[in-house]
Amino acid sequence: MNPRIARRRALCAGFAAFVLAGGLVACGGGGSGAGDAGSSTYTMWDPYPQFDDSSAWVKLLKDCGTKAGVTVKRTGFDTSDLTNKAMLAAQQGNAPDVLIVDNPVVSSLAEAGVLTTTEETKIDTSAFDANLLGAGQGDGKTYGVPIGANTLALYYNKEVLKKAGVDIASVKDWASLNAALAKVKTAGKKGITFSAVGTEEGSFQFLPWFWGSGAALTKLDSPQAVSAVSLWADWLKKGYAPNSVINNTQTTSWQEFVTGDYAFAENGTWQLANAKKAGFDYGIIPIPGVNGGTAPAPTGGEFVTVPVQKQTARYATSLKLLQCLTSTDNLFTTDNTLSYVAPTAAVQAKQVAADPDLKVWVDAVKAAKGRTGDDLGTKYPKISEQMWTAVQSALSGKASPQDAMAKAQTAAANAG
Repeated sequence: MNPRIARRRALCAGFAAFVLAGGLVACGGGGSGAGDAGSSTYTMWDPYPQFDDSSAWVKLLKDCGTKAGVTVKRTGFDTSDLTNKAMLAAQQGNAPDVLIVDNPVVSSLAEAGVLTTTEETKIDTSAFDANLLGAGQGDGKTYGVPIGANTLALYYNKEVLKKAGVDIASVKDWASLNAALAKVKTAGKKGITFSAVGTEEGSFQFLPWFWGSGAALTKLDSPQAVSAVSLWADWLKKGYAPNSVINNTQTTSWQEFVTGDYAFAENGTWQLANAKKAGFDYGIIPIPGVNGGTAPAPTGGEFVTVPVQKQTARYATSLKLLQCLTSTDNLFTTDNTLSYVAPTAAVQAKQVAADPDLKVWVDAVKAAKGRTGDDLGTKYPKISEQMWTAVQSALSGKASPQDAMAKAQTAAANAG
């Protein structure tokens, strides 16, 4: 089949899956695209509506346009809106020239035929960490590059641990973490807070323990997977973690930690600035695997992608814009602004040299995994929903960890 026709059919199918029936547009000829091959205006969409035209971010985009000899027209959308808008624009033939999207969305857009591959657009991916690139890969192809990454680790309150007689250096695996939590409870303080809310946020926080057990997302009912759910469920039963985790978002669990009563909090890179304002001495360690080492945590952050254009001659300039955005100097500034760890070793080293506190985060990101990696692609959201549902069921006592994960595996398999 002609690849252009195949892409068109994939786009129509993907669009139908993404947009509510009331918003469907006939899958027909489409519009004029982001611009003719010779147009000097290039459109860029991103999920950072908090940045206006006076911000350093937008100034960078426009400066990249100037260096490429074109005018950049930028629009920022809420993350939740951006995917559907990108699908609609692509279906109508008006896709932006450069699109920055949350990394789990890349596989959905790629499967729908919205995105070019890095091979088509000649994007050099060699400098980017392979584990971070994995979030934008499928079927042996890569659909863009990461602009930065965040992930999860354990913040700890030094004073709480000191009073409980816990040496943080001893916390290296699940057994030693459990021992530390037992000492903290005995000392009259609270153990650990995290987010187990019944959304993707809950899955995001559960994944380090799930992957750290040795489990795989293709088998939710494995003994390793059940052990990870049991770990969390036992924390609630023993009073090491509060029942509020069932409804906690990452924001509300952080609010619990900054009361100063908790020994540990699972949270992300984005809380580093808030940690410095907490009013107590804190530290950060990677989330441990069941038998030690750093557990793979999921990567957050966005990818810079180049959507399919009717006028393929535009890709050469889109490549220049992408190269400008992901240059060493610009990544350093942008990732510091967004509280991200850079996706390249050169910029990571520059970040740690400027702020040694980032070393633990760089290590965590290097061990991290993309949620849609391992060729899961668009299967991931279906698996994740069943996983967070099972965790909720086990933590609330509605089902045993074994039964909850067995039900989750069956439902995920049936969902395709």
